[in-house]
Amino acid sequence: MPASPAATAAVNHNRPLETLAPQPSYEVVFGEYFPYSVHPPVLPATVHKGRDSRRAAVVIVGGGPTGLTLALDLANHGIASVVIEADPTVCSGSRAGAFTRRTLEIMDQIGVADDLVSSGLGWNRGWTYYRDELVYESRIPDSPGQRFPATLSQLQNLIEERLVTRAEAHGDRVDIRWHSKVVAFEPGSEGARLVIEHPQGSYEMDADWVVACDGGRSTIRQAMGLMMEGQRHAGRYAIIDVRIDTSDFPVGRRWWFDPPSNPGGTLIMFKKPGGMLRFDYQLRDDEATEEAMQPERVLDKVRRHLQMLGVDKPWEPVWMSLYRASALTLPSYRHGRVLFAGDAAHLVPIFGVRGMNSAVEDAHNLAWKLAWRIRGLAGDALLDTYSAERVPAARENLRYASKGAEFMSPPSEPHRLMRDAVLSLSARHPALTTLMSPRQHAANDCAGSPLNLATADEARFSAGPRPGMVLPDGPLKRTVPGGVSDAHLTQLLGPCFTLLHFTGGAGPGAALAAAVQALDAVAPMRLCRVGTAAQPGAADLEAIDTDGRLHALYGAAPAACYLVRPDGHLLARWLTPPSAAELRAALDPVIGHQPVAA
Repeated sequence: MPASPAATAAVNHNRPLETLAPQPSYEVVFGEYFPYSVHPPVLPATVHKGRDSRRAAVVIVGGGPTGLTLALDLANHGIASVVIEADPTVCSGSRAGAFTRRTLEIMDQIGVADDLVSSGLGWNRGWTYYRDELVYESRIPDSPGQRFPATLSQLQNLIEERLVTRAEAHGDRVDIRWHSKVVAFEPGSEGARLVIEHPQGSYEMDADWVVACDGGRSTIRQAMGLMMEGQRHAGRYAIIDVRIDTSDFPVGRRWWFDPPSNPGGTLIMFKKPGGMLRFDYQLRDDEATEEAMQPERVLDKVRRHLQMLGVDKPWEPVWMSLYRASALTLPSYRHGRVLFAGDAAHLVPIFGVRGMNSAVEDAHNLAWKLAWRIRGLAGDALLDTYSAERVPAARENLRYASKGAEFMSPPSEPHRLMRDAVLSLSARHPALTTLMSPRQHAANDCAGSPLNLATADEARFSAGPRPGMVLPDGPLKRTVPGGVSDAHLTQLLGPCFTLLHFTGGAGPGAALAAAVQALDAVAPMRLCRVGTAAQPGAADLEAIDTDGRLHALYGAAPAACYLVRPDGHLLARWLTPPSAAELRAALDPVIGHQPVAA
């Protein structure tokens, strides 16, 4: 369905910092349901007479999931950062609710995935209803042997709490400054100066680099007068968490269009961990927001929908807020020494599962590039690829999510008539279900990245990821002292380049090992050899593909090599082990023309 003309106008956020006025959030916290850790205000010991005497390598503005993920990722690369957070604790409410396998793989890299998965709910199903009739049941494509579920239902505040706990374990590499608000910002050619408002005294601080992770109403973006491009979508949504016995509720998302509980509107309901249900329902166009968001009216809508489902259980409200869908992005995420990530860089409608998920991917893409720039391993050209890769990813996410937003909240009567026709006919004509709300659970690739290398072997591969794609995962055995342990391929990756050598029964290759060792001095790299159970000397390899499934998945016969970036995207691949010169040529766009140790 085409976007309405009025909706496609650019949205100008170019307003002076001092004129920013708080917008009504209609957020209500009904009671304590989550064990928030409230952090006291502590003025840094390095602050004297209104000035921080220590210049920070990186200041991250915003201590939400984007900023905390970035800080932990930078710490993995040996880079310390200061996180400036205005609040005394993590966010209230469940907020983001569905987390992709790719997000969990990134969370695993920074050490929090296992805890999130153990307390979350994995799912891959969805149900769509027109009025009160089930018209479509969807399944997210999946493959066996995966370490993480296709999608995880979890609470954003719990995720943030676990990220904070992990950050505290990093000691001085992650300095979270609670109760701290940026009130003035001056970027320069060598960094930036920030003025921080703090309960125990405001102060100035300098930074070599600043990353804005401060959300949709980014202070840094506003201070720099940057304009986002895109569209606002029709429709306002009340969001509410309720606590209820969910033992007999299915795990997955359910969508209702024009249900008896919300005539003319839409409603989404899904099960959350901790005995909670999440509701997102559309406000009527003729309802004033202030009246529609009165708690008693919101709770009545939940009550009516549960009654429609025949649910007769006690329940209590936990949290509610208001959501308006926007599809906006900055044209560039790098402005000199200032970078943007997450909602500060782009606003994605929640209907595409690309809000927090894309923010986490931003952080993971940026972390290694910024770290390498700071460590002198690469120049500005590498850092420029952050924007070159993530802006197209954001635009792709916006296309998917905008289609979903317009299906959920049609911007005009013709759009609504077409949407309702699809819904009413889809039960009898399943082909029409492809027109329903699209959801993008797959990770964004970097197909157009200037870093990608198509080797002479590229066209000869019959399977496996192409340059720019994220590695597909699969089970294997990892060799450990005294034997082997169960693991997955992505667990072989780390904060460096990884050359995966699928030995296919061949020997480990001394020349290849020497080439990797020589390059490691200028581009941190390690060699991981994945063999088969039948080959001689398998115990001397890093991992064993016991059933040959990974060799087939990667088109790896006879001895293919995959060069993987620190963020898990493929840089290049060869059917046979590359020479030292071929490896170096693949790395040239990353590190430039630095000499390699003999």
